[in-house]
Amino acid sequence: MTGIGRAHTSATSNEQRMKYGIAILLLAFIHGRSFGQEIVREYLIEKKYLNIPVEQKQDRQRVVIREGVSDSTYDVIRIAEGKPDYWVFRDVSALKGKILKLAFSRKVSGIDLIHQDDHFPGEDSLYKEVGRPQFHFSSRRGWNNDPNGLIYHKGEYHLFYQHNPYEVNWGNMHWGHAVSIDLLHWTELPDALFPDTLGTMFSGSAVTDKKNTSGFGKDALVAIYTASGKKMTQNIAYSLDGGRSFRKYAGNPVLGPDRDPKVFWYEPQKKWVLVMYNENYNAIYDSKDLKTWTYRSKVNGFYECPEFFELSIDGNPQNRKWVMYGASGTYMIGTFDGNRFIPTSGKFMYTSGSLYAAQTYNDAPDGRRIQIGWGNIDHKGMPFNQLMLFPNELTLRTTPEGVRLFCEPIREIEKLHDKKYEWKNTGIDLVNKELSQLKGDLYHGILEFELDKGLGMELHYRGEPIIYFDGNYNSFNHIPFTGEKPDIQKYRVEFLIDRSSVEAYIDKGRLFLAEGLKLTNHEGLMLEGGIKVNSFQLYTLKSIW
Repeated sequence: MTGIGRAHTSATSNEQRMKYGIAILLLAFIHGRSFGQEIVREYLIEKKYLNIPVEQKQDRQRVVIREGVSDSTYDVIRIAEGKPDYWVFRDVSALKGKILKLAFSRKVSGIDLIHQDDHFPGEDSLYKEVGRPQFHFSSRRGWNNDPNGLIYHKGEYHLFYQHNPYEVNWGNMHWGHAVSIDLLHWTELPDALFPDTLGTMFSGSAVTDKKNTSGFGKDALVAIYTASGKKMTQNIAYSLDGGRSFRKYAGNPVLGPDRDPKVFWYEPQKKWVLVMYNENYNAIYDSKDLKTWTYRSKVNGFYECPEFFELSIDGNPQNRKWVMYGASGTYMIGTFDGNRFIPTSGKFMYTSGSLYAAQTYNDAPDGRRIQIGWGNIDHKGMPFNQLMLFPNELTLRTTPEGVRLFCEPIREIEKLHDKKYEWKNTGIDLVNKELSQLKGDLYHGILEFELDKGLGMELHYRGEPIIYFDGNYNSFNHIPFTGEKPDIQKYRVEFLIDRSSVEAYIDKGRLFLAEGLKLTNHEGLMLEGGIKVNSFQLYTLKSIW
């Protein structure tokens, strides 16, 4: 091992050294028979991180990770043979003073570069990387996709998520973990759930068991997740320390072969309700204790990562409807009696682009329905990949076509405002002249315009049209859209621009668009089209890091 981290040796006599050597050989033999492993390394944990070199061209190899006698997990890692492309790490601070054993399936030179440190390579540039989003959450290292377990628990917004901590591509599914007190500034914590004998950790949700129905403890934070092994199973884990550590339930699995469970407390019948995906439908179950589940009904026409919640219509608490959607965001509106969801309208679409598998927060303050979605956007050349889209608030509102779902950025965005620029009742020439002087790359804008001549509007950023309206086809970014009054072509476009993404909210979020940015030059923002700018507020934004 290198000088920073050290293999554990405690023998102080020849006899002790001999016993220790025999134990290591025996451990390697056991691993070889059980897992096909060949090489074993031990570490007496003294530092915060175990740093691992990764080389993308290497084949993945299975690494068994054992903490103590019985607690083990595994990963598949492209450990470097030549020069590392980047370094990843495992936070081992909770194991300080204990032995961590790694068993490798193939000898590569990078095994001897694995070392302990209180820092990880690249930490000095963390969140300052040229491609790092500046007001969207992205993991320090590795890949992320679906948000999981969104819950407001004891004063913190928890964001769990699908995480590969060892590579910038999908795989090795853990539950990553970050917390925030304002939905803006995030603190990334060590991974919360690790692969086990039932499989890797797929998507799920989390609840606070306020009444201790499960017996895990009052106010236990309970995660309900899919394990993807030889078959899909539903499992639970609980935390009594605010999500800082989880213990998996000894009776796992608690439910069968569907996946992506969303669970919430249904107060009218004092029970837990679970909805999850199976084939081409969402299945609904209920339980009194989070452990024993009873099938109740199904709703056809959905794929992956279901969501299910109740909202007031136009803010009236006496007039409420239930909303069910899948990973694509297409949704139905209807009624729910605790056992069966009866759609009364839909499926409708409120979003298009890079958003996928969005989930909403359980127990958010003031009854808000806050959503975070996976932004399926590549970050080439970075030691991380993908991001979480900006948090949005969902509402139901009446439109000429009926009740529809609306999606707007959370009001907390105002806390990131820095400089403000504003234009009213003008053409685009003056606006573009002043826009050309701006040098920032983080923006929040609210543009209200109407068509004056022609049928089009385009907002360009660094050489590419990012938001565009075609009045002939009545579409924004090729998505059909009809305003409140079809013969009056006035529209409101709110947008967020980060280093790698753009999000647009059309007419207060009746349509939500999210895309990755393609930057071809450095010209900044520019408007095109025969439009009148009724008003345009533009804010530069401060970084959350």
